[in-house]
Amino acid sequence: METYLFYILAAVTVIGTILAITEKHPVHAIVYLVTSFFSLATIFFLLAAPLVAMFEVIIYAGAVMVLFMFVIMMLDLGRTDEARRPVLKQWLLPIILGGIILASIGTIATGYAAAPHPSGALTVRDFAETLFRKYGVAVEIISMQLLFAVVGALYLGRKGKP
Repeated sequence: METYLFYILAAVTVIGTILAITEKHPVHAIVYLVTSFFSLATIFFLLAAPLVAMFEVIIYAGAVMVLFMFVIMMLDLGRTDEARRPVLKQWLLPIILGGIILASIGTIATGYAAAPHPSGALTVRDFAETLFRKYGVAVEIISMQLLFAVVGALYLGRKGKP
């Protein structure tokens, strides 16, 4: 079951990222990128890396996306003169992707049993060693995803478009 969830969430991550790259409207691109971040966080949780999943949600899907939204608002990239209420066809794909993520989280949550915690306190050194030795590749993958998002935001926000 976990293998199927992994592949479904991987497909959602890839689709969300492709849509974030190809979307013309910057606010819609951010919504697709957040969808990709949540799907990737669920994959990390599925791969027994709950700390990295928590970082993905709190830092990237939360704080960084709020920062991107603030930059878009400050640069007035939203094109409010062209804004109109989206039709059902435009809502369909985000609803499907979000539903898949929520269903996957629900499936994982029903079969999840919490591991017993060790009695010793975790120091900052232990935390850092665990983060960069055990989850170092995951941290680098997340940072590359953030780099791609910044490059995409810069591309969308440039003034002299050819």
